[in-house]
Amino acid sequence: MSENVAKPRAAAMGFIMIAVLIDMISIGLIVPVLPALVGKFTGSQADQAFWLGGITFSFAIANFFGAPILGALSDRYGRRPVLLLGFCGLALNFFATALATSMWMLIASRLIGGGMQANAAVANAYVADISAPEERAKRFGMLGAMFGLGFIAGPALGGLLGSIDLRLPFVVAGCLGLLNLLYGYFVLPESLPANQRHAISWSSVNPISALRRLAELKGIGALVGVIACTGLAQGILYNCWVLYTTFKFGWTTQDNGLSLAAVGVVSVFVQGYLLGKLLKRFTPQRLAVIGLVSSAIAYAAWGAAPAGWVMYVVIFTNLLGFTVTASLQSIVSSAADARSQGQTLGAVSSLTSLTAVIAPLIGAPMLGAVSHLPPGHWGIGAPFYFGAALQATALGLAYLHFRRQRNTGAAATFTPTTL
Repeated sequence: MSENVAKPRAAAMGFIMIAVLIDMISIGLIVPVLPALVGKFTGSQADQAFWLGGITFSFAIANFFGAPILGALSDRYGRRPVLLLGFCGLALNFFATALATSMWMLIASRLIGGGMQANAAVANAYVADISAPEERAKRFGMLGAMFGLGFIAGPALGGLLGSIDLRLPFVVAGCLGLLNLLYGYFVLPESLPANQRHAISWSSVNPISALRRLAELKGIGALVGVIACTGLAQGILYNCWVLYTTFKFGWTTQDNGLSLAAVGVVSVFVQGYLLGKLLKRFTPQRLAVIGLVSSAIAYAAWGAAPAGWVMYVVIFTNLLGFTVTASLQSIVSSAADARSQGQTLGAVSSLTSLTAVIAPLIGAPMLGAVSHLPPGHWGIGAPFYFGAALQATALGLAYLHFRRQRNTGAAATFTPTTL
């Protein structure tokens, strides 16, 4: 690669990293306070868990149908305008949530926000546009580090602001969304050249069709199941974390904000620093397998934690668990051609959104069923035990898939030393 080509790529990577950072700070702001806001409209812990699951479901189902459409639109019109649409939708969603006076208003605002917010899928496609195949795992890790930075500042600030007023974090998040819209409009460059854009086939943006095409990509196969299991486990974790720690340890919004900030610290360290070093020693395939082992153990340990400080011990020891997403994204991205990165990664986003749709339908009732148990009881960790089983299933699928690829040599994107 010539020096003249490398410099614009480095600059573009910096631009998208800033955009994602602002985006994730705004999202992180609301995480520790949304369950408490839901609690204002409910009368019991079981109802709170149920309705939080319903609100999470609303966002996820809208995102499931919206992500492949916006991914395909980004393949046709470029990444920048679709990112701007997402920034605008997210800002409006936060302001609407701040003004909500009833449960149906919360659900309606999350439906709209989920439908318009496809920033993650399009940002991943942006990175794929400007990265050579051998760079993608590292650069997806850099993007993941921005997610982590956002989850250091966002939840910590959200917990602090929420202790003043539960609605204040949503107002601040909306303002950050508008700031990102301005940044994107005036600063963020386009990443997809005009000669790589193509017309939209509306029949191809059906999310079910998108998932089917994802499964048909050469070298992917059973990895669709791996992504589904890990996505479902992460969705249950995301949906249950704040209420789980509140029910079991009596944590406040500020306590939860700090714990989520700790997750962000580890994510930044692993994906911004450690991942690059690990990729010099391990292939993305091997790293995914090792990370899944770590994740399965971590989920079980979180569920069984006898005290709040144990949650932090597990967070800081589950380093390799933070490498899984970037490794899988790299493998899938390398299997797709340059003209369909947005659609392919939009399909991945649809798959993770589908698991996010299912997660509250499983996690919320499961947590609600054990919400009557006394604080500190091991049974309150039921959703995390289920998450551990899902991570173990993903581990088995990944190991068998990569071993089959090694033995057959069928996929050109895999090396003979995959495992």
